[in-house]
Amino acid sequence: MASLNRVMLMGNLTRDPELRYIPSGAAVTTFDLAVNRVYTMQSGEKKKDTCFIRIVVWGKTAEACGEYLSKGTPVFVEGRLQSRSWVGQDGQKRNTIEVVANNVQFLKPKSQQAAEPPVPETQLAPELPPEDADQSKERDSSGEVGSAGSRNKEGEVPF
Repeated sequence: MASLNRVMLMGNLTRDPELRYIPSGAAVTTFDLAVNRVYTMQSGEKKKDTCFIRIVVWGKTAEACGEYLSKGTPVFVEGRLQSRSWVGQDGQKRNTIEVVANNVQFLKPKSQQAAEPPVPETQLAPELPPEDADQSKERDSSGEVGSAGSRNKEGEVPF
């Protein structure tokens, strides 16, 4: 039987991430993510529900999260669910489910989006070279510029 274990979440960090290194030298960062859900009850009243989820990130991504993320930062996380068990200091067996992230995208807060000026259109598209600089253009006997090979032997443009 087929199975799928994939999680996609978008929310805000509830605290600064904790970056540490395990004895093998691998970086691991953990943080909690607050994910909000707004819904309307049958009475018409709007309710807000918040879910807090532990995120675990490994490797270079963990180092980037530890360096650039902080409490309140919005992120998009892709990963998988993983369950863990351990025995607490009180001798009780504990269980948890967390998300092991394989991709974390840093999102800009709305306050930063509003403060930045829009990018001018000239910066979005590269400047086009002048017609004379284009090596694929050649002049025909009348002096008009056309693409090389765009006309057939009889001077007609093929469609």
